[in-house]
Amino acid sequence: MQLEVAQEVIDQLQALEELSAPEKRKLNAALKTVVFLPRKMELAAAAELDLWAGLWKSPQAVAWERIGCQREVAQYARWKTLAEQGDMDASKEARQLSDRLGLSPMSMLRLQWVIVDDVEPVRPAGPSDGAKVTDMQSRRDRLTG
Repeated sequence: MQLEVAQEVIDQLQALEELSAPEKRKLNAALKTVVFLPRKMELAAAAELDLWAGLWKSPQAVAWERIGCQREVAQYARWKTLAEQGDMDASKEARQLSDRLGLSPMSMLRLQWVIVDDVEPVRPAGPSDGAKVTDMQSRRDRLTG
């Protein structure tokens, strides 16, 4: 949308024979938008995907998956990316969502979430652990025998 508006401004101003100083500034701003906005959007999309991937590697992702809040995590990634580009309104939204998603120690406390270290799964004892293996057939033979 922003790109189309900038292109319309360029078309309108370039149709004029002479431009005033404010019109020249407006034209330059529109040209800058047309030139740089596509790359800025590309970089933002890549940053958003990186953030998304990192969020799903966090310990909180286990809880998010259990309660089904994938869309909220997606919204957070979008707002946070915009905030990192300097959008103050996006920064406010990202901060609020980060609290709801348990991304700070204080919000984890409010949500009563505790991160525990992963424990190694318990392996059943086997012959390699020094346990003795009983031959059940010989035992049956002795009992019935």
